[in-house]
Amino acid sequence: MVLRELTEADADGLFRMNNDPEVMRYLNGGLPTTFDEVRLKVLPMYRERYDRFDGHGVWAAVGRESGEFLGVFKFHPRTPEDSDDFELGYRMLRSTWGSGLATEGARALVHEGFTELGLRRVWAQTMTVNTGSRRVMEKAGLRYVRTFFTEWPEGPIPGAEHGDVEYAITHQQWLDDAAGGSGSNRP
Repeated sequence: MVLRELTEADADGLFRMNNDPEVMRYLNGGLPTTFDEVRLKVLPMYRERYDRFDGHGVWAAVGRESGEFLGVFKFHPRTPEDSDDFELGYRMLRSTWGSGLATEGARALVHEGFTELGLRRVWAQTMTVNTGSRRVMEKAGLRYVRTFFTEWPEGPIPGAEHGDVEYAITHQQWLDDAAGGSGSNRP
């Protein structure tokens, strides 16, 4: 798998992924998205982040040899001012689940963040009940920080009553993990 900038050609893959109720279950309760929403709203929103966040944003995950769309990874700060504090996110086609690709991409981005970008911290969030995503965060070296409750724009979705969780890892924790030989900071 490789990560690259999203292009207009990724609209079909994004549409397919965003219309799988299981993929979207913990994001919007599995509600469908129209192709026009993906092409005219979602894709441009993702692409504008490259300019807004100095070349960082949402990346297409594609097969190294096939070029097949596999999912997306988010890696950028919440605001341009938070330039050393990046959010990590991922959404993969269901056909890739259990293959280790989300962990591979998450580890590679954490590694890049601390070795090439000089980040202070990398963090991620998901619903408390999203055990698959939490496992990826842990395998990428992130640690549980807190549980919190938020409003869902689409209304409450199943599992929202348990809240959301934040995981994070600081540069120092990442260095300590490397010194301890845990291997969690290797791409």
